[in-house]
Amino acid sequence: MAGPMRWTVIVTDYNYPDLSIEENTLRQWNAQVVPAQCRTPEEVLAVAREADALISQYAPITRDVIWGLNRCKVIGRYGIGVDNIDVPAATERGIAVVNVPSYCEEEVSDHVMAFLLAWARRVVHYTEEIRKGEWDWKTGRPMRRLRGQVLGLLGFGKIARFVARKAKAFGLKVIAYDPYVSDESFAAEGVERVDWERLLRESDFLSIHVPLTPETRHLLNAEALAKMKPTACLINTARGAIVDKDALFQALKAGTLAGACLDVSDPEPPDPKDPLRTLPQVLWSPHAAWYSEDSLVELRKKLAEDIGRALHGLLPVGLVNRALAERFRPC
Repeated sequence: MAGPMRWTVIVTDYNYPDLSIEENTLRQWNAQVVPAQCRTPEEVLAVAREADALISQYAPITRDVIWGLNRCKVIGRYGIGVDNIDVPAATERGIAVVNVPSYCEEEVSDHVMAFLLAWARRVVHYTEEIRKGEWDWKTGRPMRRLRGQVLGLLGFGKIARFVARKAKAFGLKVIAYDPYVSDESFAAEGVERVDWERLLRESDFLSIHVPLTPETRHLLNAEALAKMKPTACLINTARGAIVDKDALFQALKAGTLAGACLDVSDPEPPDPKDPLRTLPQVLWSPHAAWYSEDSLVELRKKLAEDIGRALHGLLPVGLVNRALAERFRPC
């Protein structure tokens, strides 16, 4: 398929050493890659007005940007979430939005279990105590046996199902809430379907696996957190804004929630003065749950392939705005 470069793909922003994976992949689709490092909508529009395609990592692809694009056929996002892209505006313009819906299930589910085990076994606490010269198992009390405790999953998509399989190997009982998933999918994984109230009430660990949408923003608010066990731990590897951070701080400070494990924040990075950063019962990682060298290559290659498909009129694997599917030929 290689030949004269027909398409221009602007990468609005990236934090990789180079774009060799994207360049090598898109060359096979007769497309050239042009790097940029945009931070604002104005910067994006300045470099991308005549682009055939955009790939974004964090740069805001707003309604104004989308309506200012003259030739764009497809906008891609490095990752699963597309909350930095105005998808309805893109759909109005007939511009496909693509993500990478399947690339880091193993990594994120491993990270959830790492958080869960580190919290349950007080690994970080003991490490800090030993560094201060303390050698006493009693500083980690109380601690409960993991087997028999309840892991609740908010959302039951691919990553949540990977988590469920791994959690059951540790003897955890797994329950999940997801109104958009069939009973057959729950049964196939041996996971009990519960309603929202029961998920909050029964979970010893509650792991979030839903996208950030207007409906899920601050879904874990003060009212929801108040319904959780005071001994429970909240795990968030999804999006920071799904949790009301002020309500979370208050619950942890008051002891109505025991702990939180956060790979994401709102905003990112968290403000240096964010009081959540001061609490010893919060474990952090810097939006790293998705990462391994393997998943990084897979992410970039899969997205570039989908951009190439869309430019050539083929149905992208990760098409987000499915209303535009009929515009593409099946692969």
